[in-house]
Amino acid sequence: MVLINELMGEFGLYHFGLCFIVFISRFGIAFHQMAIIFLAPPAHYRCPGVNVTCCDNPVYNTSVFKKTIVTEWNLICKKSWLKDLNQTIFQFGVLAGSLLFGMASDKYGRRPTLIISVVTEIITGVMASFLPDYWSFTIVRMILGFSVGGIMVITFVIVMEFVGSQKRDVVTTLFHIPFTAGHVMLAAFGYYIRDYTYFQLSISLINVVLLVYICVLPETPRWLLAMNKTEEAVILIEQVAKINKLPVQDIRNKIELYQFEHRIVKRRSTVLNLFRTPNLRRNILVMSFVWLACSYCFYGMAYYISHLTGDVYINVVSSGGVCLCGCLIALPLIIFTNRKTDVIVLNIISSCCILIVALVPEGKASVVLGCVGVMCCYIVFIVVYLYCSEMFPTVVRNAALGICSMMARLGAMLAPFIADLRKYGQWCAPVAFAIFPIAAALLCILLPETKDCELLMTIEEGEDMLRKRRRLPKATERRQQDPVSSQD
Repeated sequence: MVLINELMGEFGLYHFGLCFIVFISRFGIAFHQMAIIFLAPPAHYRCPGVNVTCCDNPVYNTSVFKKTIVTEWNLICKKSWLKDLNQTIFQFGVLAGSLLFGMASDKYGRRPTLIISVVTEIITGVMASFLPDYWSFTIVRMILGFSVGGIMVITFVIVMEFVGSQKRDVVTTLFHIPFTAGHVMLAAFGYYIRDYTYFQLSISLINVVLLVYICVLPETPRWLLAMNKTEEAVILIEQVAKINKLPVQDIRNKIELYQFEHRIVKRRSTVLNLFRTPNLRRNILVMSFVWLACSYCFYGMAYYISHLTGDVYINVVSSGGVCLCGCLIALPLIIFTNRKTDVIVLNIISSCCILIVALVPEGKASVVLGCVGVMCCYIVFIVVYLYCSEMFPTVVRNAALGICSMMARLGAMLAPFIADLRKYGQWCAPVAFAIFPIAAALLCILLPETKDCELLMTIEEGEDMLRKRRRLPKATERRQQDPVSSQD
């Protein structure tokens, strides 16, 4: 029995087209994730006629931003916390969407759940542009976050389950570049569109192009086989093979033989399956904390640095540029080094840089060190996306990514509050952020290595493989040891 990607190709013309249409969704994710920067920038105002800093009828300075949610609903003074609450509730939506859409896609398929997520993203994004009050805007933004969370998780899994192990390192690293490009592009939207209603409408309508998924997005062959949908899987693999100019005559026989020999019993797969066996339970708990620490540190330090110096547009371009550099650095790291080593070393470097920020005077040095720490956190993000998807079987892969993404959103929700500790002392926030990466690095020692591994499909295979050895075998080793037991 040969691997699925030997039947349809490791990475051919079909894979290129699929990655292109899937990568486009990452721009919208970046727009909505970072939109709060231009939806609720700091407001400059004065109170007419009286010498006070707070009043019911402030006169806002509209020379930079004509209208924001702050100026529209007077989110100043005692109500200033509401603008932060809006982003916290949005991140809560992303948290819930990552988990629930992740589990739904494991049960109902990647294709239908992604299409539902995209349609919801477009509708709620446009709706948010026209809502007349703060609370309706915030609630709709939460639903928007729900859809964004689903798109984040499902698109990555689709790419992982189509691309072969030989090209997976490169493709999954490139997967993050559209997000960083979208982050940088957001500065252009904010610069040329100074009214938050048109800004929100613009970044939402651009996602209409994603409706092409209804016509062209396929289900993944791995999910079809895991669900015993053999006929659909055979048809899809034959289509992919034809486009990639590979032979198709033996595909049906080889897939049917594989299904017969492995006798994959269709059973209900839920998130609880991740906690029922000792090795998978340990891995999901450790990986969840790693994601939480990474997001907590990344968003918190980015927020902290943005208040040290600089113009809002320059800050957005700079932070996006740092993340883009992180993508370029991550590519050779993922190709030539181990996942486990990358996560441990980068977390330690990040923690050290952030600790030094607590010691040096605020200025260029602290900004540079902080940016290095943020970049390391972003590289860890890139690595753990791949690391996590390789570690868990197909039947619970999206659920695992959903849980980890949920924990990452929890870290993002906590980060702004920790960054505000700056008012109690320069050292408070950096020290609070630096503790988590060190803890994550230590816990990663418990994880197995997954570099060069074929993707697992069943809970039993994943648990057995992890029980036999701390490091999963390479694809070439597995094929030599047991050519019919490969799960790809």
